[in-house]
Amino acid sequence: MSSVDAASLEVGSALPEREHTCSNVQLMLYNAALWNGHRIHFDEPYAKEVEGYPGLVIAGPLLGDWMNQCVEEWLGDGGVLTGIEYSNRAASYIGETLVAGGTVTSYEPSSGEVVIDVFIRNQAGDVVAPGVATARLGAQ
Repeated sequence: MSSVDAASLEVGSALPEREHTCSNVQLMLYNAALWNGHRIHFDEPYAKEVEGYPGLVIAGPLLGDWMNQCVEEWLGDGGVLTGIEYSNRAASYIGETLVAGGTVTSYEPSSGEVVIDVFIRNQAGDVVAPGVATARLGAQ
């Protein structure tokens, strides 16, 4: 696994973005693993007719996991994710292509501490889940 290059890391550096398109099966399995039985995630008629959504709603924790994966892949073997906080600001739906990414907002070379603004963005370009991740470079 490749690692982030600490020597060339600067505030403003962008993480490689990752695209995600959640399928019905992925959503069902994810929510089953969480024991999340909310019908908006698996019962399309209920989601549309009762809750008023345009389709099945992607579970918020899955968006957080995608942000986590984005940071972990960027770090590679060169660091460790030490924390992540995020909030879901708008619903996302099956069939949408979502993008996970981030931007370095702080880097302290002496300690290896990195702060990254992370996000999930929808096809319209709106950030539906913003967050902040912290990492330490050189930590194994």
